[in-house]
Amino acid sequence: MLSEGELKDFAQGQSLYRVLQPWWDVFSHYLSIMMFSIGTLGGTLQVTLRKIVCVPCQMTSDDFCVVFNHRGTTLRNVTTEASFPLLPKGLYKLDLQQYAYVDAVCYEKQLHWFAKFFPYVVMLETLALVIISNLWFKYPSTSSRLMHFVSILHKCCDSPWTTRALSETVAEQGGAQPSMSMCSPALQTSSTSDYSSRRPMGTEFLSVLDKKEGEQAKAIFEKVKKLKVHVEDKDIIYHLYMRQIVTKIVFLLFTLAYIPYAASHILFDVDCVVDSQALMPFQPFHCVHSLATIFWLLSLVYTVLMVIYSLTCFYSFWWMMRNSLREYSFDSVREESSFSDIPDVKNDFAFILHLLDQYNPLFSKRFAVFLSEVSEKKLRQLNLNYMWPLEKLTQKVMRNAQDQIELHLMLLSGIPEAVFDIRELEVLKLQLIPDPRLTQKLTQLGNLREIWLDHSPATVDLMALGFLSENLRILRMKFTEVEQAPWWVFSLCNLTELYLYGNMFNQDNTTFVNSLPKLKNLKVLFIKCTITTMPKVITNSIPSIQKLSVDNEGTQLSVLQSLKMMSQLTCLELLNCDLQRIPSHIFSLKNLQEIDLKGNNLKTIEEIISFQHLPKLSILKLKYNSITYIPVHVGVLGNLEQLHLGYNLISCMPAQLFLCSRLYLLDLSHNKLSAIPIEIQELKRLQLLNVSNNNIDHLPEGMFQCKTLQSLLLGHNNLSVVPHQVSELTNLVVLDLRGNQLESLPAELEECHSLMPSGLLVEEGLLNSLPPSVKEGFQRPDKEYLGKMEAEGVGNALICNPIICNTAGHGDTPCSVIYSM
Repeated sequence: MLSEGELKDFAQGQSLYRVLQPWWDVFSHYLSIMMFSIGTLGGTLQVTLRKIVCVPCQMTSDDFCVVFNHRGTTLRNVTTEASFPLLPKGLYKLDLQQYAYVDAVCYEKQLHWFAKFFPYVVMLETLALVIISNLWFKYPSTSSRLMHFVSILHKCCDSPWTTRALSETVAEQGGAQPSMSMCSPALQTSSTSDYSSRRPMGTEFLSVLDKKEGEQAKAIFEKVKKLKVHVEDKDIIYHLYMRQIVTKIVFLLFTLAYIPYAASHILFDVDCVVDSQALMPFQPFHCVHSLATIFWLLSLVYTVLMVIYSLTCFYSFWWMMRNSLREYSFDSVREESSFSDIPDVKNDFAFILHLLDQYNPLFSKRFAVFLSEVSEKKLRQLNLNYMWPLEKLTQKVMRNAQDQIELHLMLLSGIPEAVFDIRELEVLKLQLIPDPRLTQKLTQLGNLREIWLDHSPATVDLMALGFLSENLRILRMKFTEVEQAPWWVFSLCNLTELYLYGNMFNQDNTTFVNSLPKLKNLKVLFIKCTITTMPKVITNSIPSIQKLSVDNEGTQLSVLQSLKMMSQLTCLELLNCDLQRIPSHIFSLKNLQEIDLKGNNLKTIEEIISFQHLPKLSILKLKYNSITYIPVHVGVLGNLEQLHLGYNLISCMPAQLFLCSRLYLLDLSHNKLSAIPIEIQELKRLQLLNVSNNNIDHLPEGMFQCKTLQSLLLGHNNLSVVPHQVSELTNLVVLDLRGNQLESLPAELEECHSLMPSGLLVEEGLLNSLPPSVKEGFQRPDKEYLGKMEAEGVGNALICNPIICNTAGHGDTPCSVIYSM
């Protein structure tokens, strides 16, 4: 016997799949119950009532069994022994055991099998139909998918998010706000709601969804995605359901073919011959089947039910053949709601939804809410706004190296709406955010001038795009594929600086780079990717560019002829381009003020003599190369102000170098220098000298004639002594002596009034070699030291300003700040 719990589980299991049963399956189910009831009724009657009654009879010449009473008249309709009580002197008299034996023998031998087993045939055939009809619910490959679908469907219908999303559709029908898409080369608009503009998303939601319900809805979205992938890849449920219908049709046709014939053998009168003379003197008997009439009527009803059942099967077969059930379209849902992105489905997923529509089309509409990315984005935005209120975002706001108010968001699902309430924000960094959206609330950020999009394909509302077009000046984008880059950037008419990282110049997709000329006011273009030739669209079609920077990440950039077309260029940076020589095509760029060839493979720079044709050239950066010497004709660069030759293989400085009398910055760090020429005293404007990480063992006296020197970097050399003439460098702000062979410091350092404690970079032990009064001055905090200097009247308060940045502001590495007065 089944326990109460088992019966409850069975009932729940049957009702679980009810939503997947169309009306014909439900109707067939009730027909099965009625047919099973017929079998049950027949079986009950057969068990409780006497099945057959037999009496002796006389066989005639035509093999007809005639029953006589004691008067000799014929009895043909005798049904019981009481019908012939007057027998001749016991001639036909048998005891009850003999009659029971005759009844049993005649029932088994003479009665037709259908008349004997009619109830059991009905029950078995009904059970067979039930098993066939429910096979897809129990077959392992289909039952798991169906159970998974039904369980998720119940969660979808019970989730408050479903009701909320559908109810919002009414409010969204009133108007739509277009937004700029990132998926097309042309500027497109998509229908988005302006309902959120009238109220902050999340404020009213919280009255309907709490945090737990939001997390549950988020989990349902993930489950629906996995279910779609799992169920949509095959059509096993469709084929099994079709096979069930075909099997039932064949089974029913076979049953209807023999039942009328078999029912005709359910007879009331049955003649029987019992060959048992040893037990009784008679062989022929006449029997009556007491259940024949009711069995015949039940068989008639059963046949009618089977015919009706067959019609439902034929209808279901016609429905399967007439409709394309392996494809399902949500057109009606898309038309009625704002979720225009609900995808159509196929295979088993489509077939299940078609069955669900037969039960209740509203269920498919509720399920569709969790197939929509728009709906999921709204939910993610709700959770995001809940997790990132204004107070929490304010804690992440900081000032960057350029003294700008900056907010860096990383690994979020979107942009919290509270971001747009930080009115003083100037720089917004979005990193690894899959779907950031800049809504019309962006217009509240009146100070915003710079945006970073690091693998964050942002979409922009039309009103927000207009704001960015007027106010945004700097845009930095990094994407692995150019297709991920947003196309609305070409509407930023006032953009002046564009920084591109990643594979943005794919030769298979040149649409993006060919659209760059639309940025009419672009002045700075930085490219960090792998290209073999300089795109002509940049050199020929963007005349406004004044600074071009290309970081080729070590790949050789060979074709540079088109550079000569950029006559307005003032700064050219060719970084990590594997250049063997200085490109000759840049010698015709008369307006060049800065050249940076860092990270190439230059071994000689004899071509710098041609730089004399560039009258405005003032900054030359050749760091991270393989340069072995400085040509003697470097002296022709009379206008040069900064020379960066760090991280090379230079062993000496030619005297002609110091003919560049305008130099105020000279960087020869990380080379193989052994000495500093005395001619360095000719550099009357020198403010920064960096010769760290060399092999210098002494300092020339002429170096101390550079009265304007403010930063002297001598770290990691072979110095054993610092001359006392260092006191003549009264403007010195930074002095780096770390990593040398010094045993003591000169007391004359006290005369370097501009040298603050934080500007003297030495080992802690060397400070102990100074006189106590001098040592105390270099151990005071900077503010206290400056106060003392002001009290003594030694100049004005020192102001530290950065005058050099190793990375030219590209943000690859922190800037190396050198201080000046």
